Amino acid sequence: MEGETKNFFKACIAILTSLCYSYFLASKIPKGMLRFISLLPIFSLLTLLPLSLSRPIPNILLGSFITWLTNFKLLLYSFNLGPLSTNNNNNNHPQKSLLRFLFLASFPIKIKEKKQVKTSKDQNLHNNNQKGSFVNSHKKVLPLNFWSKCVLFVIMDVTYRNTKNMMVLCCLMYLFNDIAFGVCDRLVGATLGLELESPSDEPYLSSSLQNFWGNRWNRMISDILRHTVYKPVKSMVVYFVGHTWAPMPGVLAAFVVSGLMHELVYYYVTRVSPTWEVTLFFVLHGVCVILEMVVKKGLGQKWRLHWAISGPLTIGFVMVTSHWLFFPQLLRNQVDVRAAEDIMGVAKYLKEVLMKVNIIRVIMNY
Repeated sequence: MEGETKNFFKACIAILTSLCYSYFLASKIPKGMLRFISLLPIFSLLTLLPLSLSRPIPNILLGSFITWLTNFKLLLYSFNLGPLSTNNNNNNHPQKSLLRFLFLASFPIKIKEKKQVKTSKDQNLHNNNQKGSFVNSHKKVLPLNFWSKCVLFVIMDVTYRNTKNMMVLCCLMYLFNDIAFGVCDRLVGATLGLELESPSDEPYLSSSLQNFWGNRWNRMISDILRHTVYKPVKSMVVYFVGHTWAPMPGVLAAFVVSGLMHELVYYYVTRVSPTWEVTLFFVLHGVCVILEMVVKKGLGQKWRLHWAISGPLTIGFVMVTSHWLFFPQLLRNQVDVRAAEDIMGVAKYLKEVLMKVNIIRVIMNY
């Protein structure tokens, strides 16, 4: 564990150095292919970094936050787009400090945008997206804050280790995702004083796959895929298929890229050859989302299943396909067992630290 901690801190130093290079040097290069080429060594380094680690939790965090999100943010940055952009026309929050750049680049966060007046077309689109949802996305149905999720995670973890129940594993996945992103939100929000978007929006209340993947589950990943994959593909194919059908190739491309990035993270964690099950999982869901879009276009927005039917069908489909394609590779390689060991190791380490702090306090008071 000590060696893994040292390697993790070395990786953090490499990330810090890479982002300083991007901020001080790459930013001086004109946007476009020249800046993109200047960042190629950084893309390579951030992709290779997780290979220096051996434990699942550090690999999952480094693979998801850095290899995936940071690389994609820097890809947008190459063309002065995305959250790291200095272009006021493309971003309401231009970079003014190194600390801000480092936090936005390395953490899975998104600054909450200022409310803007919507056109009637945008408002209608927003209303259509909200129809059929269990609740308005701004109101929480279950009173789950950060700390209650931590407590629930511990309970679910103990339950899963005793039962190996797939439904409990799905809940663990959701809680782990929200807690990991929530720690980043609290750190960055407290340091920079920024109001940040929540990592998810009660995905268990999704009324459709489109609602689940586009608005509720892992919103940071969805947002970065929207800008790096969906929009460029949509722009390229619109001349061939028209505005009505152009979103569909973009949606499928985003799901394919998501599947491939998950395969990469799986390789970091398991160090075995890809089985392509997780890619198939995302391709399947991409196809199903497109089918939903086609049905909605054909039948119109007025015809929708009641939420009491569409909700359980959506969550049931996600859980069944996860059991079939998403989790098997992790379970075969005992990633769940090793991840539980990591969590217990961190808990033990924190307990020791707290005991030492209390001892120091007692000595100083004495």
